Amino acid sequence: MASKRKVIITCAVTGAIHTPSMSPNLPVTADEIADAAIAAAEAGAAILHLHARDPKDGKPTQDPEAFRPFLNKIKAATTAVVNITTGGSPHMTVEERMRPAMEFKPEVASLNMGSMNFGLFPMLERFKTFEHDWERQHLENSRDLIFKNTYKDIETILRKGADNGTRFEFECYDISHLYNLAHFMDRGLVQSPPFIQSVFGILGGIGPDPEDLMHMRRTADRLFGDNYLWSILGAGRNQIPLATMGAAMGSNVRVGLEDSLWIGPGQLASSNAEQVKRIRIILEALNLDIATPDDARAMLQLKGGDKVNF
Repeated sequence: MASKRKVIITCAVTGAIHTPSMSPNLPVTADEIADAAIAAAEAGAAILHLHARDPKDGKPTQDPEAFRPFLNKIKAATTAVVNITTGGSPHMTVEERMRPAMEFKPEVASLNMGSMNFGLFPMLERFKTFEHDWERQHLENSRDLIFKNTYKDIETILRKGADNGTRFEFECYDISHLYNLAHFMDRGLVQSPPFIQSVFGILGGIGPDPEDLMHMRRTADRLFGDNYLWSILGAGRNQIPLATMGAAMGSNVRVGLEDSLWIGPGQLASSNAEQVKRIRIILEALNLDIATPDDARAMLQLKGGDKVNF
């Protein structure tokens, strides 16, 4: 009997897109982030994608000292693979965004594969009141914002990551980002197989239509053949439907409150773990196995949790 395919669930626990006023369930403090990450791992997430926030007002921060408490707590409680952002916030410089990954040398770090418009301002139509002054301005400023990741920026992050033994979750928000990744693979700066996180539904990137997902898949197949691992990230209400479609086509999946605050129409998710449990039910109904952290390490050829700096 043929063995069932293993699917990696990544959980993006908190991030720079949503603000604390949008959901009371978004983790902000180090203890909240750690507890949410551990619960997501217990629910079936093999990889935990992590940002940090200032505990006073929930503002995104790349200060390594904001990461240290929850990294230590997560490592003590779970064997999940830790993936630290190099995206941070579109309002940060690349040097600021790299600080935590350089300090802690994780097994995996995220890497956005190109510069892009990153429009968060449509959320102002849905969320009218904010607790902190920075929240409204954060969204408003995205009307005139380019998330900068030039070829020089990407090369710098790739080289520094290689020096630390860190591999990357390549976040591809549009078709051009796949071509950028192929460029760096051709130059020998990216190890095979790359872990491609296709991102759908962010204003400024590719849309969330099923045909967009098919186009992303066809292009990746043409550029990389069968020499890549694919994962699906659908923003907002597209999270579960696109992850389901992708999984049926052979992808891994990503969920979490960084990407979507919702569990159903008009219903806020109570936790990251709730979203992990929801996609796990769907994957198992598709007769797919849930990858363990050790499965993910083998599939992505990672250095191991004992070789990080936390």
